[in-house]
Amino acid sequence: MDPDSLRNAALALPGAYEDFPFGPENSVFKVLAPAGGASRVGKVFAISQLDGQPLKVSLKCDPELARQLRLAHPGITPGYHLNKTHWNTADCAVVEGSMVLDMLEDSYDLVVAALPRAQREALGWSGLARGL
Repeated sequence: MDPDSLRNAALALPGAYEDFPFGPENSVFKVLAPAGGASRVGKVFAISQLDGQPLKVSLKCDPELARQLRLAHPGITPGYHLNKTHWNTADCAVVEGSMVLDMLEDSYDLVVAALPRAQREALGWSGLARGL
């Protein structure tokens, strides 16, 4: 997984955009930007320092799955500077790219599932693909 692939995968999700609330070095991927140029208060589903070596990405995760992933994969650790119950950080140099993409999609689904129904429908999200 390289930085461009990670960014492209995150931005390919419906309603996703990149923001920089923590400075230009940290890409924060959010969903559901408000219309009309209002301040960007979308919901975060991924955070990465895309120029970092090694490339890492922090992703929201179901608490039980988060724990299981950490136990099974040394490249997955508790979310760096995040709620360690709900966030994991994946080292993209260690964790297989397809797994990082699955985790990215799961993170997005968790965030979108918590949005009001009208917002989920506006995104065209049904949750059926992930069983949510």
